[in-house]
Amino acid sequence: MKLWNRLMCTCRRRSPWLFHMNSGSCNGCDIELVAAITPRYDAEQLGVRLEGSPRHADILCITGPVTRNAAGAIETVYGQVPGPKAVVAIGSCPATTNVFIDSRTLDGPLEKHVPVDVFVPGCPPRPDAIIQGIAKAATILAERAAKSAPATEAPAAEVQP
Repeated sequence: MKLWNRLMCTCRRRSPWLFHMNSGSCNGCDIELVAAITPRYDAEQLGVRLEGSPRHADILCITGPVTRNAAGAIETVYGQVPGPKAVVAIGSCPATTNVFIDSRTLDGPLEKHVPVDVFVPGCPPRPDAIIQGIAKAATILAERAAKSAPATEAPAAEVQP
């Protein structure tokens, strides 16, 4: 693997940028995600950073049960995150729709709409569990980047005189 590709894999593993999306939650998981970034848990020390645009993110963090209104937005935002990418489902709602399981307004679980790499269980999960899930997603992301990188460079085309 070339030096540039190894550097990119290291950066993805050590400095994941997150885009957070709420798909209809009660905001309990959102508060815990923000708490994970604050100085008490200090995920920014590990390079974790919240981004305002999905086009600059490596990892998509989704909270809440997937509502019918949010399903299309989730797929659109997932398409905007550049590859290789990873998805982290934070809380019990994206995984199982939790207590809202028979609601007519839901179109979940999240795996029905986008592939999920890491589930962080809990209602709401603790900030340290969220950081651990993001670290696991960063490792998955670095492995994907290493697999998608070309092993050897193709020889340059020769010009015929």
